[in-house]
Amino acid sequence: MSDDFELDTDDLQRRMDGAMSNLKTEFASLRTGRASASMLEPVMVDAYGASTPINQVGTVNVPEPRMVTINVWDKGLVGKVEKAIRESGLGINPQLNGTIIMLPIPELNEERRRELTKVAGQYAEHARVAVRNVRRDGMDQIKKAKADGMSEDDQKFWETEVQELTDKMIAAVDEALEVKQAEIMQV
Repeated sequence: MSDDFELDTDDLQRRMDGAMSNLKTEFASLRTGRASASMLEPVMVDAYGASTPINQVGTVNVPEPRMVTINVWDKGLVGKVEKAIRESGLGINPQLNGTIIMLPIPELNEERRRELTKVAGQYAEHARVAVRNVRRDGMDQIKKAKADGMSEDDQKFWETEVQELTDKMIAAVDEALEVKQAEIMQV
């Protein structure tokens, strides 16, 4: 039994990569003063009795660096889309023009930039916790195999493998955070 143990490091890597891709999605939703269609991804609209992403009720465009437009397909949903944007906490004031909703992206002030860097830090911490949870799962598998008769050398080898994988992912999270914070603070 002891020689048969093979930790699925690919599965651990895949789960850690999932935490990293989730972090990148959350970072994309943070407003940095430049318009981006991805900043509307977390906004959900109450359409047809269901919570629906904005990109499924209209066409999202970025015609200029400080403007996002949404061309709502159903005239009856324009008010709901506008309300969803106002209540989303993005700090954007939508302007209506028929079925087109214009979102002028205001210049970020120093205070708002600092708030956004804190939010980015929270997102990064959530990603680190997710990576550490995957590490704990891997270590639990190793402890179980040790109880089933795995040698101490094998245990040390697998624990080192898991720890190296974890350290690499935590470093990637920290690097992504530094890049995002620099982007936010850039005037």
